Amino acid sequence: MRIYLAVLFMFASLLAYSETPDITILERDGVSNEIPLLDNRFRIDHNVDKITLLFFRAPGAPAVVLVRPDGSKIYSIHSVKDESLEWFDEISYDLIIIDKPMPGPWQVLGQILRDSRIMVLGEIELAVDPLPPLLFRGEMLKVNGRVTNDGKPIDVGYFRDVVTLYVEFVSTNNEQYANFGAGTQSVTEFKDDGRDFDERPLDGIFTGEFKLVFPAGEWQPEFYIETPILKRRVVKDPIVIAEPPFNFELQLADDEEFEHELVIKLNREIVKPETVILQGKILYPNGEEQLFTLNEAERFYRQLQIKNYDWGRYSIQLSAFGENINGREFMASIPDYNFEIERPIEKVPELIKPISPAELLKESEPVEPETSPVLLISIVVVGNLVVLLLGWLVYRVFVQNKPIKFSIPLPASLPFLKKKSQTDDDELVVGDEDVTDEGDTDAGDVLNLSMSDDKR
Repeated sequence: MRIYLAVLFMFASLLAYSETPDITILERDGVSNEIPLLDNRFRIDHNVDKITLLFFRAPGAPAVVLVRPDGSKIYSIHSVKDESLEWFDEISYDLIIIDKPMPGPWQVLGQILRDSRIMVLGEIELAVDPLPPLLFRGEMLKVNGRVTNDGKPIDVGYFRDVVTLYVEFVSTNNEQYANFGAGTQSVTEFKDDGRDFDERPLDGIFTGEFKLVFPAGEWQPEFYIETPILKRRVVKDPIVIAEPPFNFELQLADDEEFEHELVIKLNREIVKPETVILQGKILYPNGEEQLFTLNEAERFYRQLQIKNYDWGRYSIQLSAFGENINGREFMASIPDYNFEIERPIEKVPELIKPISPAELLKESEPVEPETSPVLLISIVVVGNLVVLLLGWLVYRVFVQNKPIKFSIPLPASLPFLKKKSQTDDDELVVGDEDVTDEGDTDAGDVLNLSMSDDKR
């Protein structure tokens, strides 16, 4: 049994609902057969197993209502319970897919758009222009995509209006590149509406530009369209996205009177130095901005003078225009180059710490002088000597019952203090030896102050 896939397009400028559009039918059986109908009616052949209907209506208008040949009505809410019915109720159109529809004349009710027809879809294909072989990170890339029906552009404007072209880059997980394990990068999406980078609206060509802002490495580009009507995907061969062909060398000024200098070196293996023009903006620490342009030159480096505003953060934004070694024109946004000069260290005077009331109260209390350890030891030694001396005196007087004798040496100039012997028992004591009255010691006379027991 033949299977027909038909799509009903309702499109044109918004008109009053009272006007009745003309509707035609096209059967895909090798013979074109158009039957004019009235009152928004169309006929489904008995050998159609599946049909897809697309109705464009006034934006914001409610979903349309389908009337079967037997007079029963189908609403969008019926798709929840009916497995043979799929209904996509969008803002400006209704997409209805019916399995084994009832043969006969159908009718659609709603604020549909004028000049309607039914178009049978054939082989829907997505074609995308090949990507350049030499790309680098930060480059702006332009891509064209086309959606065709049996190899021919689809000239139904409202169909292209609901189709969006999506662009993704998938990492090949090659360990030799820095994007290993980076996953999928969703880059952009295009519409054939004449906005943004699209050149002409509804011309069947999806034109757009996107920036390669993801990491450098090996990527596989993928382009796809996905709508309730159809799904198509185009997978391109892997490409290598290189690092930007620009290197930076900064030379800081040694003196405040001189300027800093940024040297930008070009990679001759990727770009032609004589074709490269650099332009951008310098952001200074004080908020000042300076625009600059570095024109073409045959040398492979450019020099940028940067004002010396002492310490702070400097930022340089760059865009590059030129040709690569393959002769292809390119436009790229180079990642910002930033550098920072540290603030000089300045001596800050010590701040007097405020004294708390508790510390003031503590300072007002009398502080006992600290005793030196040497002094303590001296006091202990002297005290012990005094105790020993007193103990010895007590032992001599009370235990040994011996008198305590003090010997005072008498000078030779005081002869009258000499005591002459009155008795044989009287003696003069000199040192530790006893001498009589008649003899003197060489050290001088000594007065014996001790008393005998008879004269006490």
